[in-house]
Amino acid sequence: MRSRSTTRKRGFTLLEMIVAMALGLIVLGAAVQLYTQGVNATWSVSQRAEMQQDFRAASDMLTRDLSLAGAGLGNNVQIALPSGTGTLPVYGCGQTACYLNGTGAAYPTQGSNPYLYGLMPGWKFGPILNAAQGPTDTTTVVYTDTSFYLNCYTVSITTATLVQFKLNSPLPANCVLPAGVTVPQTVNDGVAGLTPGDVVLFSVTTGSGTGATTAPVIGEVTNVVAAGANTYNVGFGTGDALKMNQTGTTGGAISNVVSWTGSAVRLLIITYYIDNTTSPPRLMRQVSGHNPMPVAENVVFLQFSYDLYNSAAGSALPNQADGGASQGLTPNQITKINILHMAMNSALKGATGGYQGLDLQTSVSARDLTFKNDYPQ
Repeated sequence: MRSRSTTRKRGFTLLEMIVAMALGLIVLGAAVQLYTQGVNATWSVSQRAEMQQDFRAASDMLTRDLSLAGAGLGNNVQIALPSGTGTLPVYGCGQTACYLNGTGAAYPTQGSNPYLYGLMPGWKFGPILNAAQGPTDTTTVVYTDTSFYLNCYTVSITTATLVQFKLNSPLPANCVLPAGVTVPQTVNDGVAGLTPGDVVLFSVTTGSGTGATTAPVIGEVTNVVAAGANTYNVGFGTGDALKMNQTGTTGGAISNVVSWTGSAVRLLIITYYIDNTTSPPRLMRQVSGHNPMPVAENVVFLQFSYDLYNSAAGSALPNQADGGASQGLTPNQITKINILHMAMNSALKGATGGYQGLDLQTSVSARDLTFKNDYPQ
């Protein structure tokens, strides 16, 4: 016969269970909190890294273009544009729409005549994103395209709307090709060639010897047609987006220099502005008469000022928001561009509900812009 054990086996009491569960919940809660903090920190770091990368790319592009303002335009860095017809040329327009105030921006004038400069301030030309900050700024820089060797071609102004480009042998003295390159790109090259919306600066001459007259004129390309061996007919038809190709003008247009000959270079007229027609707002880069391309998203403010030197008065004017216009100065007297604010937010809100942000504040020397080599010491 088996004996029965009389030893009592005890379990956990209710109080012990409650204490154990409470301690377990505390440990589990701490672990969850640490995990959440780690996830939030990782998310914040990745968002900031992405924002910094976008910010760096946008700021590098903007400052590079600003540093080239006026390059290749000559010592005076101002070119008279078509005038006398009642229609003023504009910038900030592409082939399908205008992007500054819906109508494009008018060029600065001297008297009643518009001029193209190496840099054109756009004080309060941009949209309002924050009522307290007011309108954003735009800025437009102009320089010659050195990657397309258009100056290797001899140009003849055939009619008021047609220019012939011909590659002659030997190449003209002003045609300097890089090492390893023996001929320039074709005018209709699929990568670098002229396309509708490009802006071309001509330096053309009539007469010879002491009786020769040379003048700069600007036109917007409307079409390009091959017309034989190394010969191209480029159209500069009226009705162009930038209103450069005018007839009946008193000066500054292709129609004023028919039968003149010379050379040409492609101009890059580059406008930076904030586009708030989409969400989030974007910093845009619009070139000549082409459609704009986005540079960076979540750019929420853009503001500039300009330092100028009045050589007539021998005085410096720092931090002019309007580029010196209110002081009677012209943009080719600008010596420095100050980026007061180029502010960017992160794409998404952080764990606490706010955006991360960066703000660029720097200055860029306008070394190719001033018409006199006068810089204040």
